[in-house]
Amino acid sequence: MPRKPRQVFQVIFGTSLIGVGISLNYLANLGLGPWGVFHDGLSKTIGITYGRTIIITGVAVMLLWIPLKQKPGLGTLIDIFLVGLVADTIILYFEFSENIFLSLILILLGIISIGTGTAIYVGADLGVGPRDGIMVGLETLGIKIGTARNLIELIAFLTGWLLGGLVGYVTILFVIGIGPVVQLVLPYVDMRDSI
Repeated sequence: MPRKPRQVFQVIFGTSLIGVGISLNYLANLGLGPWGVFHDGLSKTIGITYGRTIIITGVAVMLLWIPLKQKPGLGTLIDIFLVGLVADTIILYFEFSENIFLSLILILLGIISIGTGTAIYVGADLGVGPRDGIMVGLETLGIKIGTARNLIELIAFLTGWLLGGLVGYVTILFVIGIGPVVQLVLPYVDMRDSI
Protein backbone atom coordinates (compact mmCIF):
# COMPACT_ATOMS: atom_id res chain seq x y z
CA MET A 1 0.00 0.00 0.00
CA PRO A 2 1.36 3.46 -0.84
CA ARG A 3 2.34 5.39 2.25
CA LYS A 4 2.06 8.83 0.68
CA PRO A 5 -0.50 10.24 -1.76
CA ARG A 6 2.43 11.75 -3.63
CA GLN A 7 3.57 8.25 -4.62
CA VAL A 8 0.30 7.52 -6.41
CA PHE A 9 0.31 10.98 -8.01
CA GLN A 10 3.87 10.44 -9.25
CA VAL A 11 2.99 7.07 -10.77
CA ILE A 12 -0.08 8.43 -12.56
CA PHE A 13 1.70 11.59 -13.73
CA GLY A 14 4.89 9.75 -14.72
CA THR A 15 3.17 6.98 -16.66
CA SER A 16 0.95 9.56 -18.39
CA LEU A 17 4.08 11.45 -19.47
CA ILE A 18 5.54 8.20 -20.81
CA GLY A 19 2.33 7.66 -22.83
CA VAL A 20 2.58 11.21 -24.21
CA GLY A 21 6.23 10.67 -25.18
CA ILE A 22 5.50 7.35 -26.85
CA SER A 23 2.69 8.89 -28.90
CA LEU A 24 4.90 11.83 -29.96
CA ASN A 25 7.59 9.39 -31.08
CA TYR A 26 5.00 7.36 -32.99
CA LEU A 27 3.49 10.43 -34.71
CA ALA A 28 6.95 11.72 -35.72
CA ASN A 29 7.12 8.78 -38.13
CA LEU A 30 10.92 8.64 -38.22
CA GLY A 31 11.51 5.38 -36.38
CA LEU A 32 10.68 3.99 -32.96
CA GLY A 33 12.58 2.82 -29.91
CA PRO A 34 13.19 -0.94 -29.55
CA TRP A 35 9.93 -1.66 -27.73
CA GLY A 36 8.13 0.79 -30.02
CA VAL A 37 9.30 -1.22 -33.03
CA PHE A 38 7.95 -4.35 -31.36
CA HIS A 39 4.59 -2.74 -30.50
CA ASP A 40 4.25 -1.33 -34.01
CA GLY A 41 5.08 -4.65 -35.68
CA LEU A 42 2.72 -6.59 -33.42
CA SER A 43 -0.01 -3.96 -33.88
CA LYS A 44 0.22 -4.31 -37.67
CA THR A 45 0.33 -8.11 -37.45
CA ILE A 46 -2.72 -8.61 -35.22
CA GLY A 47 -4.67 -5.55 -36.36
CA ILE A 48 -5.22 -3.61 -33.14
CA THR A 49 -4.22 -0.12 -32.05
CA TYR A 50 -0.70 0.73 -31.00
CA GLY A 51 -1.76 1.54 -27.42
CA ARG A 52 -3.72 -1.69 -27.02
CA THR A 53 -0.64 -3.56 -28.19
CA ILE A 54 1.36 -1.85 -25.43
CA ILE A 55 -1.23 -3.03 -22.89
CA ILE A 56 -1.36 -6.61 -24.21
CA THR A 57 2.43 -6.79 -24.27
CA GLY A 58 2.60 -5.52 -20.68
CA VAL A 59 0.21 -8.22 -19.50
CA ALA A 60 2.07 -10.93 -21.44
CA VAL A 61 5.45 -9.79 -20.13
CA MET A 62 4.07 -9.91 -16.58
CA LEU A 63 3.55 -13.65 -17.06
CA LEU A 64 7.32 -13.95 -17.49
CA TRP A 65 7.69 -12.53 -13.98
CA ILE A 66 6.35 -15.76 -12.49
CA PRO A 67 9.42 -17.96 -13.10
CA LEU A 68 11.65 -14.99 -12.24
CA LYS A 69 9.84 -14.58 -8.89
CA GLN A 70 9.12 -10.88 -9.41
CA LYS A 71 6.15 -9.21 -7.68
CA PRO A 72 4.20 -6.32 -9.18
CA GLY A 73 3.41 -3.16 -7.27
CA LEU A 74 0.53 -0.75 -7.69
CA GLY A 75 2.74 1.28 -10.03
CA THR A 76 3.29 -1.78 -12.21
CA LEU A 77 -0.44 -2.26 -12.72
CA ILE A 78 -1.05 1.43 -13.43
CA ASP A 79 1.86 1.39 -15.91
CA ILE A 80 0.45 -1.56 -17.84
CA PHE A 81 -2.83 0.16 -18.63
CA LEU A 82 -2.27 3.91 -18.46
CA VAL A 83 0.66 4.20 -20.87
CA GLY A 84 -1.26 2.45 -23.68
CA LEU A 85 -4.50 4.34 -22.99
CA VAL A 86 -2.76 7.73 -23.08
CA ALA A 87 -0.84 6.82 -26.25
CA ASP A 88 -4.00 5.65 -28.05
CA THR A 89 -5.93 8.76 -27.02
CA ILE A 90 -3.29 11.13 -28.40
CA ILE A 91 -2.63 9.11 -31.57
CA LEU A 92 -6.38 9.08 -32.30
CA TYR A 93 -6.55 12.89 -32.58
CA PHE A 94 -3.38 13.65 -34.53
CA GLU A 95 -1.92 12.79 -37.95
CA PHE A 96 1.52 11.43 -38.74
CA SER A 97 4.01 14.24 -39.29
CA GLU A 98 5.06 14.83 -42.89
CA ASN A 99 7.41 17.68 -42.03
CA ILE A 100 10.95 16.73 -41.03
CA PHE A 101 11.38 19.78 -38.77
CA LEU A 102 8.13 19.02 -36.91
CA SER A 103 9.12 15.33 -36.70
CA LEU A 104 12.44 16.20 -35.09
CA ILE A 105 10.68 18.43 -32.54
CA LEU A 106 8.27 15.57 -31.77
CA ILE A 107 11.23 13.20 -31.30
CA LEU A 108 12.99 15.62 -28.94
CA LEU A 109 9.81 16.21 -26.92
CA GLY A 110 9.14 12.44 -26.92
CA ILE A 111 12.57 11.64 -25.48
CA ILE A 112 12.20 14.33 -22.81
CA SER A 113 8.67 13.15 -21.92
CA ILE A 114 9.59 9.46 -21.69
CA GLY A 115 12.77 10.14 -19.71
CA THR A 116 11.07 12.56 -17.32
CA GLY A 117 8.03 10.29 -16.93
CA THR A 118 10.25 7.29 -16.24
CA ALA A 119 12.16 9.17 -13.53
CA ILE A 120 8.95 10.38 -11.88
CA TYR A 121 7.38 6.92 -12.05
CA VAL A 122 10.45 5.02 -10.79
CA GLY A 123 11.02 7.64 -8.10
CA ALA A 124 7.57 6.90 -6.64
CA ASP A 125 8.83 3.47 -5.54
CA LEU A 126 5.55 1.62 -6.18
CA GLY A 127 6.92 -1.09 -8.46
CA VAL A 128 8.71 -1.29 -11.79
CA GLY A 129 7.14 -1.55 -15.23
CA PRO A 130 6.56 -4.99 -16.74
CA ARG A 131 9.58 -4.82 -19.05
CA ASP A 132 11.88 -3.61 -16.26
CA GLY A 133 10.68 -6.48 -14.04
CA ILE A 134 12.18 -8.94 -16.53
CA MET A 135 15.47 -7.05 -16.38
CA VAL A 136 15.50 -7.13 -12.57
CA GLY A 137 14.49 -10.81 -12.56
CA LEU A 138 17.34 -11.73 -14.91
CA GLU A 139 19.72 -9.82 -12.66
CA THR A 140 18.72 -12.05 -9.74
CA LEU A 141 19.74 -15.03 -11.91
CA GLY A 142 23.26 -13.62 -12.14
CA ILE A 143 23.04 -11.70 -15.41
CA LYS A 144 24.43 -8.17 -15.14
CA ILE A 145 21.63 -5.61 -15.26
CA GLY A 146 23.12 -3.76 -18.25
CA THR A 147 23.47 -7.02 -20.17
CA ALA A 148 19.93 -8.04 -19.24
CA ARG A 149 18.57 -4.67 -20.42
CA ASN A 150 20.47 -4.83 -23.71
CA LEU A 151 19.34 -8.42 -24.32
CA ILE A 152 15.67 -7.56 -23.71
CA GLU A 153 15.85 -4.46 -25.93
CA LEU A 154 17.59 -6.41 -28.70
CA ILE A 155 14.99 -9.20 -28.66
CA ALA A 156 12.12 -6.66 -28.70
CA PHE A 157 13.74 -4.71 -31.54
CA LEU A 158 14.54 -7.72 -33.74
CA THR A 159 11.11 -9.29 -33.22
CA GLY A 160 9.37 -6.00 -34.01
CA TRP A 161 11.52 -5.45 -37.09
CA LEU A 162 10.67 -8.95 -38.37
CA LEU A 163 6.96 -8.17 -37.79
CA GLY A 164 7.24 -4.97 -39.86
CA GLY A 165 7.67 -2.38 -37.11
CA LEU A 166 8.90 1.09 -38.05
CA VAL A 167 12.68 1.30 -37.85
CA GLY A 168 14.43 4.58 -38.64
CA TYR A 169 17.54 6.56 -37.90
CA VAL A 170 15.94 8.01 -34.76
CA THR A 171 15.67 4.57 -33.18
CA ILE A 172 19.22 4.99 -31.88
CA LEU A 173 18.37 8.42 -30.41
CA PHE A 174 15.79 6.76 -28.19
CA VAL A 175 18.24 4.11 -27.08
CA ILE A 176 20.87 6.66 -26.03
CA GLY A 177 18.67 9.68 -25.19
CA ILE A 178 16.24 8.50 -22.53
CA GLY A 179 18.80 7.33 -19.94
CA PRO A 180 20.47 10.73 -19.48
CA VAL A 181 17.07 12.42 -19.04
CA VAL A 182 16.12 9.86 -16.37
CA GLN A 183 19.45 10.42 -14.62
CA LEU A 184 18.99 14.20 -14.68
CA VAL A 185 15.40 14.24 -13.35
CA LEU A 186 15.43 11.33 -10.88
CA PRO A 187 17.21 13.09 -7.99
CA TYR A 188 14.39 15.66 -7.85
CA VAL A 189 11.56 13.12 -7.64
CA ASP A 190 13.18 10.10 -5.97
CA MET A 191 11.22 8.92 -2.95
CA ARG A 192 12.91 5.52 -2.64
CA ASP A 193 15.17 6.51 0.23
CA SER A 194 12.70 8.80 1.99
CA ILE A 195 9.97 6.20 2.66
